[in-house]
Amino acid sequence: MLEKAAAAVEDGGPLLDPSTISFRPLIPAAGKMLCLGLNYAEHAAEGGYQRPSWPTIFLRCPGSLTAHGAPILKPIVSEQLDYEAELAVIIGTPIRHATPDEALDAIYGYSCFNDASVRDYQRKTIQWTMGKNFEQSGAFGPMLVTADELPRGAIGLAITCRLNGAVVQQANTREMIFPVAETLSLLSECITLESGDVVVMGTPSGVGHARKPPLWMRDGDVVEVEIEGVGLLRNTIENERRDRGILPKEAA
Repeated sequence: MLEKAAAAVEDGGPLLDPSTISFRPLIPAAGKMLCLGLNYAEHAAEGGYQRPSWPTIFLRCPGSLTAHGAPILKPIVSEQLDYEAELAVIIGTPIRHATPDEALDAIYGYSCFNDASVRDYQRKTIQWTMGKNFEQSGAFGPMLVTADELPRGAIGLAITCRLNGAVVQQANTREMIFPVAETLSLLSECITLESGDVVVMGTPSGVGHARKPPLWMRDGDVVEVEIEGVGLLRNTIENERRDRGILPKEAA
């Protein structure tokens, strides 16, 4: 597949104007989307957590995703919508019981992710699933940068989040507690990581819930996630409507 893509580029085909494109989530329905929490020490500390001794894992469902340029929905039931800039890893080759080097060889590429979180629902139980799976909350894309275009394991990349143009998160992927290679190796002890699976690598400090006063995303806000060498993911926050999706209008 990489060879075909390279050949197409070398053929000098026409470039598309991004402003004319309607994007979809980079992988709309991954077989597995595994997300890390507390993977930067300062972020764990700002939330009142100890440094984890093993990756803290939760799952995201396909219905929770949204695309570059599409809205992130602020849910009707909460005011506590928070941003989280993250690096996404896309698996290219299945692995099980992989060494860290074998795990890195299995990576197809990388992208940007905004793990927008509904904090009050995240904390209703000891599991974070509800707060991490509201509809159209996880922004994913727009670019897929193949692993050969970046430092091995995507180490040493600047990662930034901006809210309405102001920098709210600024870190480097070398600050991860569990780097990409170690994370994939540990996950493969438990499950087979398959082609098209996605692993989202956690967020650095600076999230809204840890600020005083808290900084929540509101209708009309613009949030950007930028990762050095990977790209820029931009979304506008939009209030959820009661008549959206399958909820009947009479429920409004």
